[in-house]
Amino acid sequence: MSDLGPRPFRVLGVQQIAVGAPDKAKLRTFWVDLMGLSPQGSFKSERENVDEDIVTLGRGAATVELDLMQPIDESKKPRVHEPALNHIGLWVDDLAAAVEWLTKSGVRFTPGGIRKGAAGHDVCFIHPRGDASSPIGAEGVLVELVQAPPDVIAALS
Repeated sequence: MSDLGPRPFRVLGVQQIAVGAPDKAKLRTFWVDLMGLSPQGSFKSERENVDEDIVTLGRGAATVELDLMQPIDESKKPRVHEPALNHIGLWVDDLAAAVEWLTKSGVRFTPGGIRKGAAGHDVCFIHPRGDASSPIGAEGVLVELVQAPPDVIAALS
């Protein structure tokens, strides 16, 4: 599909899945109290309109985050609770190379570029839809690319 040569990065596995609701307490009741996932921390960002709890399942390199998100203000964007399955995060072995190559391939990214995510890893987001200047989106799904740390790269390679 791309004339840019071989892909200079690898998707290693699922890093996170983010779900949203108007009230994250209800999400905690289900995912933590009933399903037994382990609370790990929280993250709040006015700029991203999100108040989230981070819970995990699995162990070691196979640990997957489940981010339980509610909007700080339901009337503002982004509306992190719509759709309820907000986004999927993927470990990549070289985030900068991925962004450069995918951009040259016509992929549309959300505003903000590469930045620190809720769990402290460098992240960026592929837009759910393409536009005139970057025609390729993730066909309705917000996709977060997450720079894998060295131990995850080694374990998942």
